[in-house]
Amino acid sequence: MVIGAGPNGLAAAIVLTAAGKSVRVLEAESTIGGGTRSEALTLPGFIHDVCSSVLPLANASPFFRTLPLAEYGLTYDHPPIPLAHPLDDGSAGVLDRSVGVTASGLGRDGTAYRGLMDPIVRHAELLTRQFLGPPRPSAHLVTLARFGIPALRSAAALAAGRFQTPQARALFVGLGAHSMLSLRRPATASFGLVLAAAGHAFGWPFARGGSQRVADALAAVLRAHGGTIAIGSRVASMHQVSSSRVVLFDLTPRQILPIASRRWPDGFNRQLQRFRYGPGIFKVDWALDGPIPWRAPACRQAGTVHVGGAFDEVVAAEDAVAAGGVAERPFVILAQPSVADSTRAPAGKHVGWAYCHVPNGSTVDMRERIEAQVERFAPGFTSRILARHVMGPADIERHNANQVGGDINGGIADLRQLFIRPTRRLYATPDRQLYLCSSSTPPGGGVHGMCGYYAARKALRRARWS
Repeated sequence: MVIGAGPNGLAAAIVLTAAGKSVRVLEAESTIGGGTRSEALTLPGFIHDVCSSVLPLANASPFFRTLPLAEYGLTYDHPPIPLAHPLDDGSAGVLDRSVGVTASGLGRDGTAYRGLMDPIVRHAELLTRQFLGPPRPSAHLVTLARFGIPALRSAAALAAGRFQTPQARALFVGLGAHSMLSLRRPATASFGLVLAAAGHAFGWPFARGGSQRVADALAAVLRAHGGTIAIGSRVASMHQVSSSRVVLFDLTPRQILPIASRRWPDGFNRQLQRFRYGPGIFKVDWALDGPIPWRAPACRQAGTVHVGGAFDEVVAAEDAVAAGGVAERPFVILAQPSVADSTRAPAGKHVGWAYCHVPNGSTVDMRERIEAQVERFAPGFTSRILARHVMGPADIERHNANQVGGDINGGIADLRQLFIRPTRRLYATPDRQLYLCSSSTPPGGGVHGMCGYYAARKALRRARWS
């Protein structure tokens, strides 16, 4: 039995059915997908991704790449440019699929960028397998060290120490800000390096027709293996799954404890209770009358745009959130799927969404601040808004209970919880029949299915199946 039909729960179920086990997935909501659901949030004909939309880790996922997902309707649309970061002078730092093209756009920082990224991108397959998994020894120590030594630095220190141009510094700290931590914290550079390398090696694509197609394709593979899914089946007690020999939870510790705490010693329950959640997000979706009128031309071709200004401003915005406040000029992560996928909106129209980080559970309305930031770099943007849909942290959590307080990463990913999460047992529990497979386990947040993959493999080795 798997509880939760997000990408990790579905991935776990596929691994188990492929091993010959009989698997049923129970999903509390009326649709599968968890963080990969798409809906008409604004107007008819406009398809919005409610949570995950840009899918670099899905395209790079070692497990997903073994599955025939294209046969079940999943295709990726790549924008002309994965990422752009506009500045007030009308220029932009640009992450192109090519390391060379990216470097050439960074002027005197081009050599430094190539020196940093070339070795990482050259070994992207190895590093992806290592990063998208639990901590484990490797024979490739030199290669890993080339990544790991700079990765342990803060994003702010790496950007300021290695780059001189405003474009390169802003581009890198914007990538690091996906950590949802202060950019002065150790290891935030790892997020920037992984996401930049993924952009070069695998792209930052969208799922054609919406990220719901990821979940639908995974579900189709599962059913082809004989697995079943029941929607609208909320589990509140172990009594509801008492007939199951083995149970995997695609839930975070806060959801698991009321269900299963009686099956574990008090010490393990206390460890789960100590698990820490990170900042939340405030998100706005837009139906647009035309493309966003970015001042920097590269932004008009970019699937993702980091809207936050120069290095110092991005660092200050994330510092404000880390300190428990909000920024007047927040760092905004914006996606424009219809740049790559014309099925997302009626002819001539576009969709876009953006979010900023806020303290966990924040009730501050950030909509005007987000739109002001976009307008700052794309004058005339607000006049193109036909309709909008707004979600604060409480709305995010209502949509997906795993996103506690709006935390889309399944728990804060600082050094204490980046690799060892939610406890030192990782996917296992004191009960050999119960396992954890959500983004609260390694490698954490993102659409990649690897949490479910590793949890299922652990269950196959450790559980009593007869």
